[in-house]
Amino acid sequence: MIRLEGVGKRYPGGNEPLRGLDLHVERGELVFITGASGAGKSTLLRLIPRLERPSRGQVLIDGANLARLPRRRIPYLRRRIGMTFQDHRLLHDRTLFDNVALPLVIEGRPHADIRRRVQAALDKVGLLAQSRAYPVTLSGGEQQRVGIARAIVSRPPILLADEPTGNLDPALSLEIMQLFGQFNQVGVTTVIASHDQPLIDALGHRQIHLSEGRAT
Repeated sequence: MIRLEGVGKRYPGGNEPLRGLDLHVERGELVFITGASGAGKSTLLRLIPRLERPSRGQVLIDGANLARLPRRRIPYLRRRIGMTFQDHRLLHDRTLFDNVALPLVIEGRPHADIRRRVQAALDKVGLLAQSRAYPVTLSGGEQQRVGIARAIVSRPPILLADEPTGNLDPALSLEIMQLFGQFNQVGVTTVIASHDQPLIDALGHRQIHLSEGRAT
């Protein structure tokens, strides 16, 4: 479902985190991307929804080469991909409900559909009762859950997570990873970049380790 072939990424100034990367993630698979800080984990994830473009090589989703995707089709690609970020990227002047609803509002969904989907997403992450709260009132783990709810509210077939447990204690980290596992169990292709090696090892899914710009 997700394939990278000979992908390299060089930034201005010469930093080149990816150098000839090849990898394939099957439909419905859960995969962890591991590697040292600066190994290219975040860069790899950002290539999949075309938030960034490779300097060479190609990225394919369901066989479609993203380099050949017309600009007008990019929003449709991104609707199929939910993503959570290290810094959560929540709007602090909006309620939890409004934060989670944002992708559906942009998509132009009917109000009744938005309400139903947002409530279902918040319920899934255990925050329905706090839907009218603001992000500043939440713990780091709860903010991460809001980010997950926003990522899955459109019911995307692909879910990406960039260091979802970076600042959480071990118990909360396990809860967050189990939540991703639940989405994967219903068929969502899930790719998680993480440096939490003991937790990753305990969960038992396939790992792709990045080193010197390549997968091992």
